[in-house]
Amino acid sequence: MRRHHEHHGHQQPQQEYVGHDEHQRQLADVRQDLHEARQQHSHDKHAGHRPEIFKRRFFICLVLSLPVLYYAPMLQMWFGYRAIAFPGSDWVSPILSAIIYFYGGWVFLRGAWREFHSKIGMMTLIALAITVAFLYSLAVSFGLRGEPFYWELVTLVDIMLLGHWIEMASVQGASRALENLAELVPTVAHRLVNGRVEDVQVDTLQHDELILVRPGEQIPIDGEVVEGASSVNEAFLTGESRPVTKQVNDEVVAGAVNGDGALTVKVTRTGEQTTLSQIMRLVEEAQTSKSRYQALADQLAYWLTLIAIAVATLTFIVWLAFGPDSTFAINRAVTVLVIACPHALGLAIPLVIVNATAMSAKHGILVRSREAFERARNIQTIAFDKTGTLTEGRFGVQRIYTDKIDELKALGIAATLESLSEHPLAQAIVQEADRRQIQFTKGEDFQAIPGSGVEGTVNNQRYRVGRPEWVRELKLAFPASLQAGLEQSESRGESAIVLMDKQQVLAVFGLADQVREPAREAVARLQDMGVQVVMITGDAEAVAKTVAEDLNIDRYYARVLPQDKASIIRRLKAEKPTAFVGDGINDAPALTEADLGLAIGAGTNVAIESADLVLINSSPLDATYALKLAKATYNKMIQNLFWATGYNIIGIPLAAGVAYSFGILLSPAVGAIFMSVSTVVVSINAMLLRRLKLRE
Repeated sequence: MRRHHEHHGHQQPQQEYVGHDEHQRQLADVRQDLHEARQQHSHDKHAGHRPEIFKRRFFICLVLSLPVLYYAPMLQMWFGYRAIAFPGSDWVSPILSAIIYFYGGWVFLRGAWREFHSKIGMMTLIALAITVAFLYSLAVSFGLRGEPFYWELVTLVDIMLLGHWIEMASVQGASRALENLAELVPTVAHRLVNGRVEDVQVDTLQHDELILVRPGEQIPIDGEVVEGASSVNEAFLTGESRPVTKQVNDEVVAGAVNGDGALTVKVTRTGEQTTLSQIMRLVEEAQTSKSRYQALADQLAYWLTLIAIAVATLTFIVWLAFGPDSTFAINRAVTVLVIACPHALGLAIPLVIVNATAMSAKHGILVRSREAFERARNIQTIAFDKTGTLTEGRFGVQRIYTDKIDELKALGIAATLESLSEHPLAQAIVQEADRRQIQFTKGEDFQAIPGSGVEGTVNNQRYRVGRPEWVRELKLAFPASLQAGLEQSESRGESAIVLMDKQQVLAVFGLADQVREPAREAVARLQDMGVQVVMITGDAEAVAKTVAEDLNIDRYYARVLPQDKASIIRRLKAEKPTAFVGDGINDAPALTEADLGLAIGAGTNVAIESADLVLINSSPLDATYALKLAKATYNKMIQNLFWATGYNIIGIPLAAGVAYSFGILLSPAVGAIFMSVSTVVVSINAMLLRRLKLRE
């Protein structure tokens, strides 16, 4: 999954850019997968219902509850009024309560039925509570001695519907980031056929076809730039708002926004192979997979359900024997069942996870293994592969030593000759001249000397550029200052190129693999976090030492064979929990061996498949964001588990009536409020994770 960039086409009507057919089909699959996965969670035994369903049932039941509350003897006594009586008015409450029980309570009754076929939980408690309350009250209406509590029943159903509406709206909002990904891609692309531009559906594009991306348009599909140059905003993919320059041979990805230049792009990926499709799949898998903390929450919910049923049964028996009447006993038992509902427990972990994975994807960090992501909070050592991870994986000019010539002039002459060569060192010279905006023309009488270098005429003078050994073969003068510069470059493990005229060496260029700019900040941040940074490389000792000193890394391993990387990680693991960051095929064993494997997004597919996290932005700095987010996620999980269970320590005894002699007594409705408040607290706490500032 390489770093890609995007371009935006001409000003088409906005409705055309909704999400092409392939992504719509994939989105439907994702929704179904999420739906099926969530059915496994105890908090979602009402799976298949949307927030709108609970919203509608809540308001209808609320309206139907008003007459029940109006005719409630308890409320008449509290507020000092007498309800209007008419023939049949005694049946207003039973009839409306029955409607509310079957209509509003149906989602809970059906959820309980599902639980009986798997594992009992929250829905069982809710269904049991409202059923006991309804049947007892109905029995009283038909002659059984006692006092009905229809108003407690309807308020209980109302509050439960409200709580579930809030819950499902929160879950849907947290998961919406995944759906939004599918809507990033336009439906129409401008295909180039024999020099003509024709608008076609994106899902009809084939591999290697050419498309035109006009200024301001979104890039409709993954591809490679074959003509043109532009700046591309790929913030949706990397989290970096600064546009990225795209030129010929650079890759671009669907969903990015093109700047002010037109691009001709060759299609390289289609359908589910696109980067965006892969991202959607990874996010979906992370959000629906279970973790050990989710398993812990599910187990707690199960045992809390059993405890609640046992305590409610015991409470009923005790108060039936020693309490004022049977109504009081049933009231206490129902309240225990309600307040102990593990509603918040079922929500505690999933809500944190969907927020964490959505947030990580927004910042260019894809979670492939939730369990490993949770372990990331314990990481104390992080080992980096050097080439392609801490460094660019390509040569760059580090130093220029000159004699009797200006540095810029020397660079311009060397770039003029090297521009005709495809050698990586030659291209590094040319790129440095471009970076410094040095104007140079094509040399004359160019000649490549195998094993030595190149020579040619620049401004009517003959020059040579090549290996230092070529100087001795030509028996040219090598000034002492340049000789010293050459020795310094070689001591640092740099590759050297020399510029010569007919008499002597004019300049020495020291070239080396360039350190990524974010690498320095990444190492510094990790060290500030108390994490030991280690570098592992197959390069020579001198090269490894130079890069380590540049990055302020105290511990490094040089001349490491590919098969030995995993054994080094194994030794580091024995000391402290260890993460590894790499990008190549040879990094796969180490990525698998580490407690946490992080693959650079521009790396190989083998490395990505072996990793737990994928850093799409290909920046080592994102490793610090991943660890920071992992710690914050763990803290939210622990906080939510506390809020979801802690209130029961006080709530269940009060619901059972242990403080009755002190005048403290919770009604079923108050118990429902307590339970719902804990759910709201858990939901809000999980949503607060999105306020975490990763890129400070």
